Amino acid sequence: QVQLVESGGDLVQAGGSLRLSCAASGSIFSINSMGWYRQAPGKQREMVATITSGGTTTYADSVKGRFTISRDNAKNTMYLQMNSLKPEDTAVYYCNARRTYTAITYTSYWGQGTQVTVSS
Repeated sequence: QVQLVESGGDLVQAGGSLRLSCAASGSIFSINSMGWYRQAPGKQREMVATITSGGTTTYADSVKGRFTISRDNAKNTMYLQMNSLKPEDTAVYYCNARRTYTAITYTSYWGQGTQVTVSS
């Protein structure tokens, strides 16, 4: 089993910055992809950014140029640097890790989330 613990969420003024961290433990070997997802009140959970084991990153259009995802393999930790925050970034942010077995089968793990609130 993989355990994921997010931290770094806070209340911040629009235009400010935050760095979220996700510490992974347990059976973390062969994790192919990790990412950050968020869910705002009344909305579905959406992908924010992902990073593969090879270092390839993807971002939601709404955060491109403002957020940066990274991994520190030595610390088993993933980060999301969030700059130029907007009120619409307000959400619970969740850490995700995925272990892919075949082209169509995988196991996905989730953290409990960390609240990010951006005031206008």
